[in-house]
Amino acid sequence: MGMIGYAKAGGKFARIFRMLTATVGMLVIFPMSAESDDLLKPPVGYRQWFHVNTMIVDKSSPLFDVLGGMHNVHVNSVGESALRTAGPYPDGTVFLTDLHEFSVVDGSYVEGALKGLAVMAKDSKKYASTGGWGFQFWAQGDPKKPIVTDAVKQCFECHQPKKDQDYVYSTYIP
Repeated sequence: MGMIGYAKAGGKFARIFRMLTATVGMLVIFPMSAESDDLLKPPVGYRQWFHVNTMIVDKSSPLFDVLGGMHNVHVNSVGESALRTAGPYPDGTVFLTDLHEFSVVDGSYVEGALKGLAVMAKDSKKYASTGGWGFQFWAQGDPKKPIVTDAVKQCFECHQPKKDQDYVYSTYIP
């Protein structure tokens, strides 16, 4: 009996056949969902990008459990001029935040171990449902440890109040 015969016959093999067929069908219909995640990768050389600012979220912040640490924000050359003129940001703009542990030593905040890398990448067509921005966070900066599984709920909902700044919290400080 061929695979089609199993599907018609019913039972365990029919369920497996239908499940495999549905899975392959979903991959054919929705190839972009897997592809878009692959395109967001930790950029190389971001420490040479324009340093936008540094922010510390300490234990007194209600955001500490989720965002606690020293945030060093960088923008690539594509987005730097838009940052300086308050946007809007062109496609190809990438903001990267390297999030570190920190300690206070003799009244000074000292950068510690890397907790993760967060990226906002602008592609107005690919990421239309999130204001034109793709989002990802990698634990310890490891590309094999992506954290964001639902960019709308985990990232974009928080960025929506900054719609008038093209969803970007960082501003240029001369």
